[in-house]
Amino acid sequence: MKAKALIEFLDGVLKPGEFRDYAPNGLQVEGRENISSIVLGVSASLGLLEAAAAKGADAVLVHHGWFWRGEDARIVGVKGRRIRCLIENGMNLIGYHLPLDAHPEVGNNAELARVLGLSIDTRAGEYGLLHAGEILSGPMTAAEFADRVAKALHRTPLLVGPADKRVHRIGWCSGAAQDELGVAAALGCDLYLSGEIREHTTFEAVELGVPYLAAGHTATEQFGIQALGRLIKETFPELEIEYIPQENPV
Repeated sequence: MKAKALIEFLDGVLKPGEFRDYAPNGLQVEGRENISSIVLGVSASLGLLEAAAAKGADAVLVHHGWFWRGEDARIVGVKGRRIRCLIENGMNLIGYHLPLDAHPEVGNNAELARVLGLSIDTRAGEYGLLHAGEILSGPMTAAEFADRVAKALHRTPLLVGPADKRVHRIGWCSGAAQDELGVAAALGCDLYLSGEIREHTTFEAVELGVPYLAAGHTATEQFGIQALGRLIKETFPELEIEYIPQENPV
């Protein structure tokens, strides 16, 4: 299919025009016009690009693309090597940030609800990125829920706060959303989950009595891009779609 048609489809699904984002959404680096193979990943690192090039991909579709607000505009060093890899291999780079966090069906937070067995009854904050709901299987301790998260995300989360607290109502927001802890507490959440945590947030979690799970930025945002890939495959079965996992300790 034509790259333009793919972008039109993705824009129609994710509606990037409704967001004031930190980076451009959609086509970020133009490659060849015809697309038959797409590699998916969370972040447009050089390792992902080189793996995509080795597979002969025509496009790389990610959650974390490039050209973030305030970054150095020069195409040198790390940025230069990444862009050179794309251009030399004729690959398109396509990225969707907040639109993929917020989407009610293929979004990162909707997918976290699915893999963790949570209902969604509330969305709050800018663009409704903060989600809240209940553990569908019923209450458990914070430590038991942390074990569930570890199994689903394939990494051990950092649990701050009382591990033996019984929790049922959960608040979550993928990525770096530690500042939403207070909002989650105000919504009556027994536990809050995000990808990262700051130094001061650890004290706030203890003082609020709301255990905090820092489950990994990449880890909490690995499912949306895969769900988007499945949607692309269902809509355009002729395309080859492959997700490549990325290790990131943060």
